[in-house]
Amino acid sequence: MESEILIYQTEGGDTRIEVRLESEDVWLSQVQMAVLYQTTKQNISLHLKNIFKEGELAEELTVKDYLTVQLEGGRSIKRAIKYYNLDAIISVGYRVDSRRGTQFRIWATRRLKEYLVKGFTLDDERLKSGNQPNYFQELLDRIRDIRSTEKIFYEKVKEIYATSIDYDRNAATTQKFFAFMQNNLHWAVHQHRGVS
Repeated sequence: MESEILIYQTEGGDTRIEVRLESEDVWLSQVQMAVLYQTTKQNISLHLKNIFKEGELAEELTVKDYLTVQLEGGRSIKRAIKYYNLDAIISVGYRVDSRRGTQFRIWATRRLKEYLVKGFTLDDERLKSGNQPNYFQELLDRIRDIRSTEKIFYEKVKEIYATSIDYDRNAATTQKFFAFMQNNLHWAVHQHRGVS
């Protein structure tokens, strides 16, 4: 499994962290999380211990050992370092008591609120940059799928209306009814009326 290293830089530019990206997940060590949240490694370790103890996350699903080479006393020493995935990083962010932890919670709460209110959240700049593999196409496919559900609903309305005793598909009232229904469905999906 090949991993990629990305550079994460905080908004103010005062913190830069090399982030490991593997299998569409982000991985940080305890030291990197301490830098990210501007706290101590011991604090991060304590939060992770509690996260696993309380059953918030399963350790075997969120932790991986990576072999790294470190210089110690002029010698190259290979050590296995534990890395934690995005689920663990986020869970720590909700527990850590620091300025950066507060910034993280504000950011995460905004994303969550947007998701709960709108049903989606987007990173506009990332999608515009085009550097993400197939995510924009995936978004288009999902929108297309939602639109097809709208079409199925519209077809069901047509089927119900067609069972009317006086149904005439060419009658002006039928045409007016379907134009009204289509316009309302268009409004429900797009929040604006279709072209009349």
